[in-house]
Amino acid sequence: MTSTTTDTVLAGLDDIDWASLEHAYGEAADVPAQLRALCGEDPEGRRQAVHTLYSNIFHQGSRYGASAFAVPFLARLAAAPGLPDRAEAVALMAALAIGYDESHLPDGLAVEQWRRQIEELRAQDPAEVLAAYDAWVAEATDEGERRVRDFRRRMYDHDRQLASAEAELAAYDAVRREVPALTALLADAEPAVRAATAYLLAWFPEEAATTLPGLLDLARRETNPAVSATALVAVGLLGDAATAAVLRPFLTVADRSVRWGAAIALARLGSAGAESAVDAAVLAELAAAEAEEPEPGAPGIPFHEGDLRGYAAVALAQLADRYPAEALDAVTTGLASAVGPAAFPVTAAALRLAFGPELPAALPAFAELDPGQQRLVRALASLGEDTWRWGNFLEILHGWRLPHSRPELRTYAGLTAD
Repeated sequence: MTSTTTDTVLAGLDDIDWASLEHAYGEAADVPAQLRALCGEDPEGRRQAVHTLYSNIFHQGSRYGASAFAVPFLARLAAAPGLPDRAEAVALMAALAIGYDESHLPDGLAVEQWRRQIEELRAQDPAEVLAAYDAWVAEATDEGERRVRDFRRRMYDHDRQLASAEAELAAYDAVRREVPALTALLADAEPAVRAATAYLLAWFPEEAATTLPGLLDLARRETNPAVSATALVAVGLLGDAATAAVLRPFLTVADRSVRWGAAIALARLGSAGAESAVDAAVLAELAAAEAEEPEPGAPGIPFHEGDLRGYAAVALAQLADRYPAEALDAVTTGLASAVGPAAFPVTAAALRLAFGPELPAALPAFAELDPGQQRLVRALASLGEDTWRWGNFLEILHGWRLPHSRPELRTYAGLTAD
């Protein structure tokens, strides 16, 4: 790397009044040093800078006033071939743009709805919102519920909520402005950069007319299976009914992870109105991913944090109208191999497939469940303590009125204690 390259990437860094901007821990005066460290020769310094930026300008999914200002420097770093860790810079920009992707999957980013919600938030009268909260608190039917509602009422802060929402949209739009330049990285020499770029472009439907051709070209010519699969998923999130015919041939290639990417994409297009996109071949590939998760190898597939079985389960839930029994059977099979946090999306998808989109009013007797529902409940009750110890897992079960202790669920399912 050269000082000239670094100077170009960091040009204008000191012209920004970072101390007047905020991140998760207050003033953002430390961000310039972290951006400089990303361009440095010390690997440990770069690693620490990435770690810090993921905790201050991106903190547990939240973005802040300083977040958008960091984006142009990250984009220049990503585009500078002489600098290291460029894929990390692209991945950080994607995180700054959308937060955690699981909140946008499997349907993709609803950016028009997002923009509309912020406009509605700007138009709100805080006094009217507080009055509605007061009425809601007064309607509570017991003291415990009243306390919960009163806590939410006291936490309401219109100005803070609006500032947070606007900071997140500003970060998204800052990345969007870099999309034309970043699209060129689909042809980068590094597979990790190509994969990270394909992932990032998937979240900008307003730019699809210019990014889809490049993503389709990447999927066709790519020799690295993980990169090709990533490009296919991105195409599915951005495409329309006409795209389905282009994707279908990828279901017959030799590599399983590429077939997985094509099936994920086609399931999404089918749920978006392209009914001809979904057939038994799509179901078979997603079911295969449940039975045995594909192993794409380096550089990995960024979607759903690389949890291909979990993403396949979410995609199978999109097939519920056409293949209800088959989809449930496949996800239930996958559940037996999912452990800990990896079991969360599989469990949620399986419960939606088994019991429908609406939560049951009450838990029926086990004998009243159909065979698919019974098999799922037994599979859940048979999961080990490495899954049952997670509060997130228990919350999912509780939301569906299922017993949320393992012994109780085993008793409900007629299983013996173990």
